[in-house]
Amino acid sequence: MHSLSMQRLSTVFACGLMLSLVGCDYWPPALQAQIEQLRSETQTLAMEKSQLQGQVLDLSKAKQEYQSQVDELSRTNQEKTAMIMGLQKQLDTVRTKASKARASKTTQRKTAMKATVKPSGKAAQKSTRKAPPNRNSGSKGVGSR
Repeated sequence: MHSLSMQRLSTVFACGLMLSLVGCDYWPPALQAQIEQLRSETQTLAMEKSQLQGQVLDLSKAKQEYQSQVDELSRTNQEKTAMIMGLQKQLDTVRTKASKARASKTTQRKTAMKATVKPSGKAAQKSTRKAPPNRNSGSKGVGSR
């Protein structure tokens, strides 16, 4: 019995000792220094993280602005391309009309020249000769000098 009570007493003492050491805040100095170093590194990393998050936020805003500018420029580019295509079509139609008009004028001139050709060369020269412009036709009261 004696050994059993001794055993119980030692078990209670060991449990009490463990419970008292659990709340102990004593750390060896080397371990304390290492803990402080890790805390300062954690704080430094937290500050760097917040700075990087701010930079990411700024960059994402800039990206959105640039993307909107790119979208606007793309839309403007499409509008200008459509405008250029329309103008090119108009230019082609005007050129076609001009070439047709030139062709019809030259055929009219050729047929007119064939009809107005006279047997003597002097008469033909007189008909193609233009009259000199009248230099006194301008009004003198307007102030021309």
